[in-house]
Amino acid sequence: MIDVSALAITAAAFFVVAVSPGPANISNAAIAMSYGRKTSLIYGFGLSCGLVFWGMVAASGMGAVLQSSFYVLMVLKVLGGLYLLWLAWQSGRSAMQPRSDNVTVSYKGRWFWRGLILNLSNPKSVIAWMAALSVGLGPDDSLISVAAATFVCVAAGFLNNLLYSVVFSVGGMMAGYRRFRRWIDGVVAGLFAVAGLGLVRSAFSR
Repeated sequence: MIDVSALAITAAAFFVVAVSPGPANISNAAIAMSYGRKTSLIYGFGLSCGLVFWGMVAASGMGAVLQSSFYVLMVLKVLGGLYLLWLAWQSGRSAMQPRSDNVTVSYKGRWFWRGLILNLSNPKSVIAWMAALSVGLGPDDSLISVAAATFVCVAAGFLNNLLYSVVFSVGGMMAGYRRFRRWIDGVVAGLFAVAGLGLVRSAFSR
């Protein structure tokens, strides 16, 4: 039998982790302010699908195996760190460009893949999943309980990305971004660089 209170605790724990500022949320907020709600929703959907992948890994027990496999985890962290550094370079290049009121939006499908790759390239996501699932689940819980807990965490992840897309795409946010675009892009570039370097460094520490 599924424990509803345990599911609520699991969902709340995962949402707290998901809503905290990180590379995924920062990039989604920047895209929402820069390109608008529709593009951000597509990007957020890609982020959410990446979360689903790591959720399946954690729920199947492969998360523990991955955490114990030093070399596999090292490769994933290096690749993820390099991708974050690439995003830092992109944001830094945008910050160096003069202001332009004619924002061009590349084809929509590209944003889905960018969001998907960002979350797939961050193996630390599986740690958040395992922590959230362990809050509301015990060793004797059934497969149905694990599946239900995974589902509510997926729903919390989708809700988080939806909220970021909606909140940061309102008129005031977009106007503020256009006014301080270079400063915001510069800060985002710095945050991506710090996260990328941190991920690469963690790849070589036991």
